[in-house]
Amino acid sequence: MLKVSGQGSVTTCDGVTRRDFLQIGALGALGFTLSNLAALQAMGAVAKGNDGKSVIMIFNLGAPSQLDTWDMKPDAPREIRGPFRPIRTNNPDIQISEIFPLHARIADKFSLVRACYHTAAAVHDTGHQMMQTGRLFTGGVNTPHAGCALEYLKGRRSELPAHVILPEPMGPTGGNLPHGQDAGFLGKGFDPFVLNADPSSKEFKVPDLLPPREIGETRLERRRELRQIVDETVRNFEASANAQLMDSSFAAAYRLMTSVKAREAFDLAKEPEKTRERYGMTRFGQSCLLARRLIEAGVRFVTINTFITVFDEITWDIHGSKPFTSIQGMKDIVAPMYDQGYSALVEDLSQRGMLDNTLVCNLAEFGRTPKVNPAEVVATIYHSLGLDLTTELPGPNGRPFPLVNYGTQPIRELF
Repeated sequence: MLKVSGQGSVTTCDGVTRRDFLQIGALGALGFTLSNLAALQAMGAVAKGNDGKSVIMIFNLGAPSQLDTWDMKPDAPREIRGPFRPIRTNNPDIQISEIFPLHARIADKFSLVRACYHTAAAVHDTGHQMMQTGRLFTGGVNTPHAGCALEYLKGRRSELPAHVILPEPMGPTGGNLPHGQDAGFLGKGFDPFVLNADPSSKEFKVPDLLPPREIGETRLERRRELRQIVDETVRNFEASANAQLMDSSFAAAYRLMTSVKAREAFDLAKEPEKTRERYGMTRFGQSCLLARRLIEAGVRFVTINTFITVFDEITWDIHGSKPFTSIQGMKDIVAPMYDQGYSALVEDLSQRGMLDNTLVCNLAEFGRTPKVNPAEVVATIYHSLGLDLTTELPGPNGRPFPLVNYGTQPIRELF
């Protein structure tokens, strides 16, 4: 099912925390390279008039059943149709589940694709890969997330990253396979910026890639100047590809850490309390609000994971018994949280005049067996961003790798 509308501290293998790593000035952890946008525009691979387009991808980890949500079967036998009844919406062509009353008020602002399937193994991880990259990972080839490919093709608009994942990357879902939320064969220089924090927490603050309190702007500037002095003595080392990546990473991280715009974009305290409550004071609701702020500030692509893992957490993974979620848990906890956050996001984007230029796509890894291919969903995202689907990325061993497999078309009925 696709719905479309207009951790704390990390320690490296050397025992150094990410905060320590930043404090000593070795900022190679954040990737950044120059944009290929100008060259690609000259080649016609990127439409010049579409640079204002953005995407918010909401991934419903756990795979909600479409029969209980957006594709009700009220006339089917009881054992098929599920326990919930359909309700009318403000779109005469759409009925949805009664567990989404706020969705019903904005049904004129989204479209439903009720026919998406794949033939790979029926595990969460394969669906994560295909719905976010357009491909199943085979032969050791990890295709980049659509947001990472976008950063490679268009670069950043400002000091802010081009692609941000909220609130955390996907964790264990049972398959022990990659989830498709990194840059894959494009390299770590195009990995997304990951918040790794709960924006609904009372202690929430801007990510720790922004300057720690104990480092003031003067000290930060001194460290940058010191690094420039050291650089003069290591010219030979800096000729290597790894060193060049570290150098560009340092520049990008420094700009992010010293950017007032970046600090403000991540600062939810600047939102009126009424607005925050409108989205819901949940991890998902505040992630939706933060996504709107980031898009407004110039981030091109935001991925929101509704949940992080299917284990020991209330999620869309409905099995009826622990460690998974029950039908009642979905009705009483998951659906209200999701209904409030998503509807607030769409209404807010619309009221601010941002919805026409922001594709909000709601994805999940599997459901039942209809007809649309996951690759066509990813092709639709690229199409909305003005990208030529035949554009090639630099794949493994320098082999050209198209954005999507040749012949794959977007779902044009959505446009």
